[in-house]
Amino acid sequence: MPATGELSGSTTESATGSARPGEPSAVLPADDGRTRAAEPPGPTARPRAGSTRPGEPSTVPPGNDGRTESAGLALPAGGAEAGPTGGDGFAGADSDGPASGSGSGTADGTAVGTVVGTGSALGLIDAAERARLAGRPARARELLARAGYEGAPDVVRGAAQLVNGQLGLQDGPVADAREVLLLAAELLAEAEPARALAARLAAMEAAWAMGDAAACLEALDPGPGRRGSDDVNPVAGATRSGGPDHVAGPPEGDGGVAAYRAGMSAVMRGRLDTGRTRLREVVDGAGAAGIPDGPESLLLAGGAALVAGDLAAACRASSRALAVARARGPRILVAQALERLAYGELRAGRHARARAHAEDGLRTALAAGQSNLVAHHHAILALAASVEGSQEAVAEHASAAERIAAPHGLAQAATLSQWARARADLARGRLPEAAARLGPLVGAGPRHGHFALRMLAVPCFVEAAARTGQAEAARSALAEFTHWAAQGADPQAPAQLARCQALLSDGDSCEPLYAAALAHHEEAGGDFERGRTQLLYGAWLRRRRRPGEARGRLRDALVSFERGGALGWAAQTRAELRATGDAAPAEPVGPLALLTPQQLRIARCVAEGATNREVALRLSVSPRTVDHHLRNVFAALGVRSRVELSRWVDRAEKTTAHP
Repeated sequence: MPATGELSGSTTESATGSARPGEPSAVLPADDGRTRAAEPPGPTARPRAGSTRPGEPSTVPPGNDGRTESAGLALPAGGAEAGPTGGDGFAGADSDGPASGSGSGTADGTAVGTVVGTGSALGLIDAAERARLAGRPARARELLARAGYEGAPDVVRGAAQLVNGQLGLQDGPVADAREVLLLAAELLAEAEPARALAARLAAMEAAWAMGDAAACLEALDPGPGRRGSDDVNPVAGATRSGGPDHVAGPPEGDGGVAAYRAGMSAVMRGRLDTGRTRLREVVDGAGAAGIPDGPESLLLAGGAALVAGDLAAACRASSRALAVARARGPRILVAQALERLAYGELRAGRHARARAHAEDGLRTALAAGQSNLVAHHHAILALAASVEGSQEAVAEHASAAERIAAPHGLAQAATLSQWARARADLARGRLPEAAARLGPLVGAGPRHGHFALRMLAVPCFVEAAARTGQAEAARSALAEFTHWAAQGADPQAPAQLARCQALLSDGDSCEPLYAAALAHHEEAGGDFERGRTQLLYGAWLRRRRRPGEARGRLRDALVSFERGGALGWAAQTRAELRATGDAAPAEPVGPLALLTPQQLRIARCVAEGATNREVALRLSVSPRTVDHHLRNVFAALGVRSRVELSRWVDRAEKTTAHP
C-alpha cells in the first residue's frame, strides 16, 4: 500500500558462501553489510552441471495485498563437487577470470574448456543470485552479463533466466518478468524441478501484481490449454466452469508449498471453503516442529493467512518473518516482510501501525533497488493518510505509487492508490468524486480494479453511490459483495454488508440494519469501520429528527475515530454533531460564532470550493435549503462573494487552531 533510508541492523547476509578455515569463499560480507568477491582461490573441482543444493524452495508467494517481490530458490552450488573452497565450490565465480578446471580432456583441451565454461557461467549466475539477495541488483545484472550463458545447456540458461526474472519482478514491468520466469520454469523442469517450482511461484507473483487471475492459475497449475484459459473469472475468483481443486504438488518434502498451491488454485476458481482449508495448513505449519523457521516459509504462511481472511495470523507470521530476515537475512526480504505486515495492519484497521511499517519498508525498498515494492509502500501510505486526514499526504503518496505502477503494470498498487484518493474524498464529503473514482475499481474485467481488491472497495463505493442517487449501481455491486461476505473472506465484511444494506433501505428498515452492523463490529473489532457505521447511523437519526439519539451515536463515532487516529473522519463527525445542536469540540470563535451549526457547515463546504449542489449532497439537504442558508451566512458575516467567505473561514479556522 509506500526516501532513501538506513538499513542498519536490518539484515545479515545469509547468502554468502561458507569456506573452510583459512580459505576464502566465493562471496564474503564486507563491513557495510554488502557482498564482495573473494580473491580467486586455487583450482576447483570439475563441475557437474545440474546438481542442486539440498533444502526447500526459498519462495515467497503472493497474498491479498501488495506484493511484488520474490525471494526465489537459492541457486545450486553451481553444480560443482566440493573442492578446496568447501561450501559453494565457486570461489572464483565473482572474480574477473574463469575458474580453472581439473580432470582429463582432449589433447587440445576442448572438452575440458567446454565443461569449465559451463561451470564458470553457473558460478557467475550463483554470484548474481547472491548479489540480488543482498539488495545489489546492479551488481547482479553485471554478473549475469558476464556469465555468457547463451547457447549453454538448459539448466544453465534456466538458472540465469530465473535470476533475471526475479530481478525484473523487483524493478521492472511485471508482465515481462512473468514471461522470463515461465521460460525459466520450462528450461529447469527436468533437471531442476525445485527451481522450476520457484520460477512458477514467482511467475504467479508477477501475475498477481498485474491483476491477471487467469495468469495466476497458469503459473499455479500448468497444463494443456492453461494459457488463456477461461475457467476462472478474474472478478473475485468466481467460477465460470469446472476445474479440479487439486494441483500437482512440488517435489516431495515441500508440503507447505503444495498446500499453498492447492489452496490458491481453489480460491482463484471461486472455491473459497476448499481453498481456505488448504491455506490454513500452511498457516498452521509455519514454525511447527521440523519445519524451517525461515523468512520464506513465514512469508508463505502470512500470504496464505491474508487470502484466508485470518488477519491476526497474517500479522503474526509477517512480523516473525521480518524479525528473522533482519537477524539472518536475506536482506531482500526485509522490505517485502514490511510491506505484508503493513498491509495486514491496514486490513485490520490499525492504520498508525501500518503507516510506521510502510515508512520503514519504503526506505528499505529504495535502498535495495526494489522499485515495485516502493510503489506498494507508497500506496499503503496513501491509504493510511486517507484515514488520518492529510489530503496532501494522500496526493503525494498516491502520485508516487502511480508513477511506478503505470510503466511497470502494477495493477495492485494502482488500485490501492485510487482507493486511497476516493476514501479521502469520502472523508471530506466529496461524494460525487468518490463515486467516480470507485466505480471503475469495483467493476469486472479488463481496465478495472485489481481482482483481489474489488470487494474490499465495494463498501466505500456503495456509500458514495447511494448518497449521490446511483442506487442501481450500488445495488449491483452489493449483490456480488453479499455472496463474497457469506464465504468468510474478510472479518469486517458482515458489518459492512449490513451498513450498506441500511444505506440502500428506506424508512424504518434502516434502523435494525444499522444495529446489526454494530453488533457485527463488536465481534470483528476495528475502531475505524465501527466509527464509519456510527457516523452514518447518527446522520440518519439526525435526518429523522431524532437529535438526542443522533448525538449519542455521533459521540461514539467521534471516540472511535479519535482512538484510531482517523482525524479527517473525526472532523466530519464534529460537523454532524454541531448540526444536532451539540456544542462539539473546536467551536468557532469570532464572527463565525454568529452562525448556526447548519450555516457553519455550509460555510465550511463553500470555503472548500463546493457548489451548492455538492453541498446539498454532502449534507443530505436540498439545493434550495443550501441557497437559503448561504444567503443568511452572507448577511451575518457581511460578505458579498464566495471568495470573500472562503477568506473569512480560513482566517477564523487558523485563529481557532492557533489562539
